[in-house]
This record gives sequence, structure tokens and C-alpha cells, in this order.
Amino acid sequence: MRIESTLRRCSFVVALCVAGAVQAQPRDAEPATLAAQDAVRRALPFADQADFDDARAGFVATVPDAELPAAGGRPGATATSFAFLAADAPSTVNPSLWRQAQLNNIHGLFKVVDGLYQVRGFDISNMTLVEGDTGVIVIDPLLTLEAARAALNLYFQHRPRRPISAVIYSHNHVDHFGGARGVVSDDDVASRRTRIIAPQGFLDAIAEGVLTSNAAARRSQFQFGGQLVPGPRGRVDVGLGKSESTGTRSLVAPTELITRTMETRTIDGVEIVFQLTPGSEAPAEMNLYFPRLRVLDMAENATHTLHNLYAIRGSDVRDGRVWSRYISDALEAFGSRSDVLIAQHHWPTRGAERVQAFLKRQRDLYKFVHDQSVRLLNQGYTPNEIAQALHLPSTLAADWSARDHYGTLSHNSKAVYQRYLGWYDANPAHLDELPPVDAARKTLEYMGGAAAVLARAREDYRRGQYRWVASVLEQVVYAEPTNREARALAADALEQLGYQAEAGSWRNAYLQGAQELRNGVRKRPPSSALPVDTLNAIPLDAYFDFLGVRLNGTRADGKHIVINWLFSDTQQRYVLNLENAALTHVDGRQAADADASLALKRATWLAIAQRQTTFAEAIANGALQVSGDAHKLFELLNLLDDFDPTFEVVEPKPGPVD
Repeated sequence: MRIESTLRRCSFVVALCVAGAVQAQPRDAEPATLAAQDAVRRALPFADQADFDDARAGFVATVPDAELPAAGGRPGATATSFAFLAADAPSTVNPSLWRQAQLNNIHGLFKVVDGLYQVRGFDISNMTLVEGDTGVIVIDPLLTLEAARAALNLYFQHRPRRPISAVIYSHNHVDHFGGARGVVSDDDVASRRTRIIAPQGFLDAIAEGVLTSNAAARRSQFQFGGQLVPGPRGRVDVGLGKSESTGTRSLVAPTELITRTMETRTIDGVEIVFQLTPGSEAPAEMNLYFPRLRVLDMAENATHTLHNLYAIRGSDVRDGRVWSRYISDALEAFGSRSDVLIAQHHWPTRGAERVQAFLKRQRDLYKFVHDQSVRLLNQGYTPNEIAQALHLPSTLAADWSARDHYGTLSHNSKAVYQRYLGWYDANPAHLDELPPVDAARKTLEYMGGAAAVLARAREDYRRGQYRWVASVLEQVVYAEPTNREARALAADALEQLGYQAEAGSWRNAYLQGAQELRNGVRKRPPSSALPVDTLNAIPLDAYFDFLGVRLNGTRADGKHIVINWLFSDTQQRYVLNLENAALTHVDGRQAADADASLALKRATWLAIAQRQTTFAEAIANGALQVSGDAHKLFELLNLLDDFDPTFEVVEPKPGPVD
């Protein structure tokens, strides 16, 4: 079955299966793109250098680019230099994004105020270090342990080497906790030498993310552009930060949770006020205020860009109204008492008046997107119509921190519509549309075939109508996946859209799509293994939920299987029930009529879940005891899908939906 599937995929793009095939290269900017870039230069206040002054203020030291943590390459690879950003913006990059990329490329250790430092540019996120009475408090240990170690080493080269007294996770996104094992050990946590502090709901939010982890990881390749070669025709920035580090991601579970908003705690002699902001930029998030230092840390709720109400990698839609309210609350509570505002991305804002003005603009930015989108949906406009009609007011459009460098007004307005009204726009013609391949074939039939479409698309491409060319050629690619001419022209159109994009996320997505149309996808073997730290931290219920989303409902139709699970070392009991093509579980009991009963230790389960061993091997070596019909266990396991981590995105999937 897998061999046949691979052969079908190879028929789509011959280059996928030819070792050493020459990769098609990016093209130059077309005249319409040159005109678009010139329009941006004329429209925005590029003479304003205040952000550059803020980004460089307090600089202590850094390392050469080549010694930065790996960014976009293999684990352990040397960092890719972004030295090309020293030049003026080329025609292949939106000048506004180029400016943001230059700012995000100012990296190193920075003194914010006495006793508070940040390491910026070692990862997409910032590490904030607060000096306590006996040690150092680390806020957000970056994405990978390699990046976290490099950042901490730089700090200790210039500050006294002291123990890590606490690690604080501002929220549940992996770039804010994944490097935890780079700054603390299990012994530090077990002995309570290091406190791990997070907002309420932190682990629950991570557990929910496990269910869609494969799809989100594949889509993240488009949002973050990790497979794009850095350069003026490739990856220049993410918008939220320079780049994601590459290496080992970890998770150390919290030992303490913040459960009340505006709760004050003293941690290693440092007084911190925690403002809980659930449902803002993340399901579990909090801002931090340091009264003695007069520093407000807005986590990821107020950064130097319009953020995402919906992340294009795939996420829950965030509530712009609530997000705005949290910023307003922070402004009222801390604005007049803050001399510096920092966040866990980007650079600080200094001066009480500037801090308050920044918070007001951020507050109003998210309220504007929410309210104006709802106003238009109440007038019956659809998501695409709203996205096309909305424009920021002049006071926000001229503010760099409100620009579309990461989130965009376009996709955020669509997210507001989705939050309130869902995917359906009330037009009955859209209730039960044909699937993409069938619709594409009928569209081509009506248009007179692929050759006729291509002839007209070339003309529209020359006119600079790249959005339409990309849209219409999607139909050709889906109807005729091996049509090289259609793939090439579609890639060209996506590329020009990428060159024009102000958002780093949009640029990466367009250029990744162009690359895959030209050169195919680098396939990796299917897998459904989860990171060991995630498995250790999340409740077992989340693992059984993950098994449920792996169940192939078609193959499971008509089957009924009941399996008891007993974890002998923790005495946790579960019943796993397959019935009506749904896999459910019950915690804390065993079924008298189970087809099979399993007894194992958590370590054995962890090894199986990590694919370090198999159920069969564990039974053979006695690590897993089975009573009843063991064949029922393997019958159930054979009904679970393994997920393809490199599934098709810009072309049709091979074969029908299984």
C-alpha cells in the first residue's frame, strides 16, 4: 500500500524521485512588483529611526552570526548569516518587511534596566533574565535547548554566574518553553532549587495542541519558511522575529501555576504582578509587571507588529475584543508606573509617555479589527469582501507597530468572521461544493482546457494580476498535477506575491508554495511519535485522545473492541472502547467484559509511544502483560493511521480520502 502511494506521488512531480535533480531557482521581480515596492517606500515614514535606537539601546555583547544557534538548517548546523540585510531593500522584498528584518537582526545581550536583561535574536523569541537575591529568573527559555544554552552562556559571560532560581513561561507556545532543559535540569526542579511558573491552563493548552500537531507542523513550514534559503529572494524574516532556531525542543512541567489575575508574588526577592490574559494571543498567557524596576512585560500581547487573531499555521481564533481589553487593563494598571515596556519578541519601548502611547495604539488596533469586521459581517459581507474592504485608519496605518509584519488585517478580519459565524457565508451554493479535484476538472472543462487557461494566464501575469493567476492556475494544477507549464507559471505568480508581501508569514508561505510547485516536497516517512517531554508532561487522557484522532473510521466501521489499561507503577486505570467507529476512554476503571487487559509501567508505555520499542516486543520481553485476547489489541492498533508529515499542500493528495 505504501509503495503504491509513493509511486502515485512520484507521478505528480518527477523531480521528487530523481536523485540529484537540479532545483528550479527563484526569478527576479517583475515590473508590477517594482511598482508595488515603490508605492510602499512613498507611503511609509522610513526616515523615522526611533525603533532602531530602541533596538540598539543597552547593547552589551553578542556573538558572530556564524556562532548563533542554527536557524533553518539541520540541528547542530552553523547559523545562517543575515548579513545581506545590511544593504538597502532589494526589489524582491517589501521595503517595510526589509526594515522589520533589519530590526530583528540586531541580536545579542541587552541591559534593559539595572537587574533586567534580554537576549534577543538568538531565536524567534526573546529570553528575559531578571536578577534576584540568590539567582537568576529566566522568562521564556526560547524554542530549543541549544538556543537557550547559547543565550544563557552569553549572559553569564558578562554577569555573575549564579543558579537559575526560577523559570517563568509567559504562555503555552513552544518558542516560549521549548528550551527549558537548556537552562534547568530535572534535579534542579525535583529538589525545588528552581521553580517553574506558568499561567493556569498551560498544560491543558499544550495537550490540546497534540491532536493537530502533524498538520500544524506541516503548515508551519509555510508560515515560518524554515525550508527557504535565506536571502533577498528567499527567507528574510518571520516578522515576529528573525528565525526559529533548529535543535532539540523540550518541556519541563510547571511546579506552580498563576491562578488569579493581578496576583503578586515575590520570587527570589523580586516582586512580580501577574496579569492573566487567557484567550488573548494564546489560550494560557500572562503579562508581568515589576514594580521596583518599573518595567512592564507584555509577553506576546503587545509587540511591534499587528499580531495574529488567527495564525496561518492553524490555530484557534483569538478574540480581538478580549485581547484589546487586556491591553487596556494593563495600560490602566501599569501604564503610568512603567518607564520601560518589553515583550517576549522584538525590542523595548522606553519612556512613560511612549509606553502609554504604544499601549493605546495596540489596544485600539485589535479593537478596530474586531469591531469593523463585525460591523461589515452584520451588513452581510462575506470574509473575502471584508478583507478587501478594510483599511487601517491613517493614525494606525502610519505606525510601524501596527503594520502587517506578522499578522495581517486581511486574514485577521476573516478570523473574526470565522469566530462568530464559522466557515459558511450563508450562500447555499457553498453548502456542499465539489471537492477540489472535481471542481478543478469541471472548471477547466468550462474554460476550454488547460492550454486555453494557460494562454490567458500568461497575459494576466504580464499585467501583474498575480492573485488571479495563482487562483486560476490552482485549478489547472489540481486537474492536471503533472502539467509542468501550469506549475511553473503558478510558482512564478506566488513568488511575485511573496516579494510584495509585507508580512513575513505571507512571504514565507508564498515562496514555500512556489518552491514546492517547482521542485516538489522532500518526503519524510510517516510517523505519529510525540516528543518525550510532551508525553511526560501531558495527562494520559490526552494520549488516548490522540489515539482517537488516529483511528481510521472507514476501516473501523462495524468493529467493537474493549481494552483495559493498568499502569502498574502509578495505579492509573483506563478503559479504551472502540464502537461506532469512535475510540473513547474512561478514566479510573476497568471493564469486566474487556477483550484484553494490559498491565505495564509508564516507562514501557513511554518507550512504545516514542517508537523505541513495540507492543509485540514489550510483550515478548515481559514489560507488558496481556490477559485475554491479545489479537484484539493488534487488531485495534492496525486501525490507527500514521500521519504523513509532508502531506501535499499546493497540489492534490494522491488517491481518494481514506
